[in-house]
Amino acid sequence: MAQTESYTPLSDTDIVRIAQELEQLEDQADALRRLGQLAPEDAGEVLRHMDDERSTALLAALRQRRAAQILGEMVPDSAVDLIEDLSDQEQAELFERMRAADADVLRELIAYEPDTAGGLMSPEVAALPAHLTVQEAIATLRRKVDEAETIYYAYVVDGRHRLLGVLTMRDLIMNDPDTPIEEIMIEDVLTVPPEMDAEEVAHLFDRYNFLALPVLDEQRRLLGIVTVDDVIDSIREEETEDMHRLVGIAPEDRVFAPWQESLKRRQPWLLINLVTAFAAAAVVQVFEGTIAQITALAVLMPVIAGQGGNAGSQTVTVVVRAIALGEISAGQGRRVLVKELTLGVLNGLIIGVLVAGVASAWQGDPTLGLVVAVSMLLTLVTAGAAGAVIPLGLRLMGADPALASTVVLTTVTDIFGFIYLLGLGTLFLL
Repeated sequence: MAQTESYTPLSDTDIVRIAQELEQLEDQADALRRLGQLAPEDAGEVLRHMDDERSTALLAALRQRRAAQILGEMVPDSAVDLIEDLSDQEQAELFERMRAADADVLRELIAYEPDTAGGLMSPEVAALPAHLTVQEAIATLRRKVDEAETIYYAYVVDGRHRLLGVLTMRDLIMNDPDTPIEEIMIEDVLTVPPEMDAEEVAHLFDRYNFLALPVLDEQRRLLGIVTVDDVIDSIREEETEDMHRLVGIAPEDRVFAPWQESLKRRQPWLLINLVTAFAAAAVVQVFEGTIAQITALAVLMPVIAGQGGNAGSQTVTVVVRAIALGEISAGQGRRVLVKELTLGVLNGLIIGVLVAGVASAWQGDPTLGLVVAVSMLLTLVTAGAAGAVIPLGLRLMGADPALASTVVLTTVTDIFGFIYLLGLGTLFLL
């Protein structure tokens, strides 16, 4: 008890600052020493505000007794985020050192997939028996204020913990103290099953602007709630993963990760890109004779490839984001494709005319300008089609639409752009 009283309480600002400082420390021993100077509840909050990979590594390096103390003071969903990447043996050893009730809660939560409503939810929920009056409900909530993660809403349940309705704090404050809560509760409650994907849960929060959603099992028993801050964390992680995957980087790669780990994660995609680059080079080699006779084509090749890559990347980014937000439903792929093909034609005509004018004035050859214009048009149409088809095709196959779409796209636009320019040059300029 004396040791506990020696801890200096931390403000929310202090916790965030310390979390940032610990993330930047290269010496893990120093980070562990500083973490050991904090009260278990503050240490848990610091770890919660750190990068998941770093905080999990620090937790694993702590003495098990200390780690168990910290986990026991954390809200359950945050504790699960820390231990889900530990081995089964490490998890079992920590559970043995925790209070039995805390360990049981974490075992139940960790059984759910991380990217589901069950994986995001907190079991600490304000549940009220249906027979209470408003005055009794308020008194009950006051006693539970330290147990529940949030008191934005109170959930009315029957004797078997099945959800009957929901109450807002305004409902309780504005009604007579003797009014039964059954009479004022909202019975039409939006709920989610524990297996619902986290992105679908995020869409519900975005559509209805709720602060929390109850999670029910098949018997309508209240398992817990997903709060908006849990969803924001999930969205941020998903967006980071999508951004990384678009350029072939593992989601775990971080700016301060050891260079050895970053090299191991990035090099495979660079090697794949190298293979695809050789494929584009092979196309160029087929037209080696044409390039030797018309050197202007070699100068114009990067212009065609660059415009195709940029246009395709724009399409991929828009389509991947739309997929992530659930804006593209089944059967709408054709509509997306038609729009991007239309944009490809219009952009191709505008940019093709501009490039044709420059090429004609430069070489004094209108035929060269026409070849460049048609090549640019075909390349941008191909880029638009590929930018839509690649992510939509990956989704159809059950793969992540953001999975290196840009790497594949660049290969497609380079190869076809070179074929169009050099092929038309061979036909009309030789």
